[in-house]
Amino acid sequence: MSEVLLHLQGVTGGYGEADILHDVSMEVAPGEVVVIVGPNGAGKSTAMKSVFGLLNVRGGKIIFDGQDLTGLRPDEVVQRGVSYVPQTENVFPSLSVHENLEMGAYLRNDDISDALERVYGLFPPLREKRRQAAGTLSGGQRQMVAMGRALMLDPKLLLLDEPTAGLSPLYMDQIFSIVREINALGVAILMVEQNAKQALGIAHRAYVLVDGTNRHDGTGQELLDDPEVAEMFLGGGKPAAGDGSGAAE
Repeated sequence: MSEVLLHLQGVTGGYGEADILHDVSMEVAPGEVVVIVGPNGAGKSTAMKSVFGLLNVRGGKIIFDGQDLTGLRPDEVVQRGVSYVPQTENVFPSLSVHENLEMGAYLRNDDISDALERVYGLFPPLREKRRQAAGTLSGGQRQMVAMGRALMLDPKLLLLDEPTAGLSPLYMDQIFSIVREINALGVAILMVEQNAKQALGIAHRAYVLVDGTNRHDGTGQELLDDPEVAEMFLGGGKPAAGDGSGAAE
């Protein structure tokens, strides 16, 4: 795809005065699933948080849909069409599932019934548990609530930080399947994921970060087939094409 929805242009930044990212560049086109993989501490989540305005960017630019997001607050980023699902503490545990979803629509002043139906259609278990407190749900169901809430604003880009972390293989497969369904609705997705093989299997394109810098990029299949990527991040050896088994980074 030639059009670019999100473009990180030589981004340098991090937490406080410490730079974690060093001249990182990446792109997401409309309708793409783009995955960021790499070893622990590589700056994967930092790159995502920089897009959402959660940390300092001291160099480079972040352009989204033709607008400069660099230096904007998260609430300003949301208003431009970006939603973010953090890895932890991503639901209001004392509120019901339905109330969590309603909270996701806080910027809307129109009828949200269609958005609610769309979310319940993507996550059928949530409809059954809509009156249940989110904090009493399983880890996989809480992740569904968090993703559903992020979709209530009809974002152009959904940021997912380790969406399958700590989940059972069953819920892991369900989350990857739902990511495909969300993408099929036309939502672009930028995802950090520890289960690199499975994530690359659904990615249109992917980036490998090492020590806060770009190391590899290509289609998901190209990185699955790359011997160096396989050796360093996919459990060693060249994986078979289409191998969808999960592997930690």
